[in-house]
Amino acid sequence: MHPYRSHTCGALSRGDVGQAVRLSGWVHRKRDHGGVLFVDLRDHYGMTQIVADSDSPALAVLEGLRVESVVTIDGEVKARSEGTVNANLATGEIEVYARVATVLSAAEELPMPVAGEQEYPEDIRLRYRFLDLRRETLHANIVKRTKVISDIRRRMEGIGFTEY
Repeated sequence: MHPYRSHTCGALSRGDVGQAVRLSGWVHRKRDHGGVLFVDLRDHYGMTQIVADSDSPALAVLEGLRVESVVTIDGEVKARSEGTVNANLATGEIEVYARVATVLSAAEELPMPVAGEQEYPEDIRLRYRFLDLRRETLHANIVKRTKVISDIRRRMEGIGFTEY
């Protein structure tokens, strides 16, 4: 298995239920439901919900992390129950039960949150550009820009242009 991932955070689906997987990414959100911790793990490709309960050795590691910490999760894909499916998420039909959590980089308290689309003054956004680039809208714009430029390049090459 790859040292950091077997799948990306946007790749898992109901067809992967029962598989052992390894995911790596940023801790996007944490929700503690008294003995059961839900973590939204984000990478460039999407988001997957991670579940750690009192039986999981990963619970203690995940509880101590702040958002934007980078972790690798080893676990098993399980189908979400009918009432908990998230139709707004590509991986909304599944969740990964964490067996092992390895901290790759622990984050300190952030000067501005990455989750959400709050407006911040330009000087703060520029000072913390490395965080601003992780925000959903800006990330989507960068990906779209890359696809547009790639398409233009492909079409230009198709009609004989050479880029110098």
